[in-house]
Amino acid sequence: MSAPPVFLAATLTIALSWTGAPDQRPARPPDIFFVPTWEPVVYEMLALAGVTRRDVVYDLGSGDGRIVILAAQKYGARGVGVEIDPKLVAISRENARAALVDSLVTFVEGDLFTADISAASVVTLFLSNSVNRDLEPKLRRELRPGTRIVSHQFPIGRWAPDKTVRAKEDGTDLYLWIVPAPAEQDFDLTGLRQEQWRKAEATR
Repeated sequence: MSAPPVFLAATLTIALSWTGAPDQRPARPPDIFFVPTWEPVVYEMLALAGVTRRDVVYDLGSGDGRIVILAAQKYGARGVGVEIDPKLVAISRENARAALVDSLVTFVEGDLFTADISAASVVTLFLSNSVNRDLEPKLRRELRPGTRIVSHQFPIGRWAPDKTVRAKEDGTDLYLWIVPAPAEQDFDLTGLRQEQWRKAEATR
């Protein structure tokens, strides 16, 4: 089995050497400080979501772009990163070029609460308890049934995850949700949705 692509070293080099315009500021203060997800945990998140080359992976609060870049490198998936900090958007675009996946991924300077995420088949999050809670209505309203959401470390309000696993690399929790159809929103159909998802995955 071939080793996974290495992204982190290139990211750090670009992040430390990037000399974009110093006066660039986010449109509003970010909801959280940028803390990158450790690369091995990113692979666990993507595996939990069952990412394939047919997916469109959206990372909300995408930081240096590593999640969607690694999804493109490892699986050939398309990706969109939504990030409010223009400096991080510029770094992400450089990282994508360095990783030779800039044809597969796009980085949008924008607010994760107002960005259009309806095209996503997978959404990844590494935000906070409060931001995830506030995002829940948007995720339920805009994402299509069957879309998978994976959050590193933080749950989404009172929305019960379909699956929770402990990351092997750092011991944090990883949560998976499968967006239900509107008629299912008020019912506990977790087991049924998981079975439907497994059948859909088997036909990919």
